[in-house]
Amino acid sequence: MPLLIVVLGILILLILIVVFKINAFIAFTVVSLFVGIISGMPLSEVVSSFQEGIGETLGFLVLILGFGAMLGKLVADSGAAQKIATKLVSLFGINYIQWAVALAGFIVGVPMFFTVGFVILIPLLFTIAASARVPLIYVGIPMVAALSVTHGLLPPHPAPTAIAVMFDADIGKTLSYGILISIPVIIIAGPFFARIFKKIKARPLKEFINPKVFSDDEMPGLWNSILTTLLPVILISSSFLTDLILPGEQKIKTVFNAIGDPVIAMLISLLVAVFSLGVARGRNIGEIMKPLGQSVSSITMVLLIIAGAGGLKEVLVDSGISDYIAGLLARSDMSPLLLAWMIAALLRISVGSATVAALTSAGIVLPLTFNPTVSKELIILAIGSGSLIFSHVNDGGFWLFKEYFGLTIRETFLTWTFMETLISVLGLLGVLLLNLFI
Repeated sequence: MPLLIVVLGILILLILIVVFKINAFIAFTVVSLFVGIISGMPLSEVVSSFQEGIGETLGFLVLILGFGAMLGKLVADSGAAQKIATKLVSLFGINYIQWAVALAGFIVGVPMFFTVGFVILIPLLFTIAASARVPLIYVGIPMVAALSVTHGLLPPHPAPTAIAVMFDADIGKTLSYGILISIPVIIIAGPFFARIFKKIKARPLKEFINPKVFSDDEMPGLWNSILTTLLPVILISSSFLTDLILPGEQKIKTVFNAIGDPVIAMLISLLVAVFSLGVARGRNIGEIMKPLGQSVSSITMVLLIIAGAGGLKEVLVDSGISDYIAGLLARSDMSPLLLAWMIAALLRISVGSATVAALTSAGIVLPLTFNPTVSKELIILAIGSGSLIFSHVNDGGFWLFKEYFGLTIRETFLTWTFMETLISVLGLLGVLLLNLFI
């Protein structure tokens, strides 16, 4: 019966989102109430459980995602993102232009949501392709592959960060393991994969080709741009790496653990960006702060969706369904990592949104984290990989790629959908390989 309740809950969730186009937060709320009531919980307890789940999830994430959105806005508005992309292309040269745009996509993709990074970099990509006289798809695939991988696997992006909170996992480890997996995945699914489709001709709309472009005088320096953009990664990873390298209890480890705390790391990075990309370049505080408020308002719905997923997770736990699923999973011979990937993959194909698929999967596979022989961080990365598979017509990213590159539906399936599936499978293989050494 508990398993049937979960299946019915997920089906209702999919029907509400996919068929009736109900907002995902509302859908999560309705399904949470349904699951709790049908499992025998009084309505008042279901509501309390749902509220508790929301509070536990958002209490930590509001700070990280809020600071992250502000940092991304500063990187975009200061011209730092454009500086990184254009300078890397000039440094790598035409022969290695794919590697340059892939690296730019990775660096810019770390602090920015996929859509934001895409919209910022795509005009530059058009210019690069035209000046280098190479097919747009040839350089486009490496860039979007990097943006997609960072979105699905790396904190401080919403899904991996939120799942780390749900699982009580180490975000520093998740980020470090994620980077180890991301690099080969981006290389294979980006520069190598793109060479297959050099003959596909992109036909972008003219209005996408001539956006505002910063002049050299308007942009910050290269190292300022790169270090400021990657500072969250450096600080968060430092805590895990220090614990790994330095033995015993040392004061320096305490310092690194403090600045490597995700909230502190994001706050430090934001304050550094305010100075290095703003004040130090002659902008006043009022001018800098105004767009930061706008950036936070843009992630409100993302936070609500994450909150809804956290509420559903808590209802599954408090109703006893999570314990029942744990018993079933304990008797399964399938690898927990493969199982987590499969559940996320099925939900991704069904619901479209990678974030919703990942967060929903987290609530279902939470019992897997009770197994001490399996790394919580690798389960997060398995879910993230699964949530990227086979993007098709029910995913906004599919249409974003199609319209900006001016492709047919068939061409979009051949390029974007194939690339996303390749990323998902390679991500799973990377997780399974890393599991041999952890």
